[in-house]
Amino acid sequence: MAVTVSLVLLFGLVLFFLLRGHTLGYGSAFIAAGFGFFLASTGAAAPINQLTGAVITAIQQL
Repeated sequence: MAVTVSLVLLFGLVLFFLLRGHTLGYGSAFIAAGFGFFLASTGAAAPINQLTGAVITAIQQL
């Protein structure tokens, strides 16, 4: 768990700077995929899934 959380922070930080610096390419896609993979294995996965479901339901209700 501790390794996963630190990898999430590392990938998130690198992805933030890549997006901010407009350096988008294959490396950024790899960082984004790694960030999503490690984020999904943390405790944040359930709230993110619930938020996504709520947003999709709200859009369908419009």
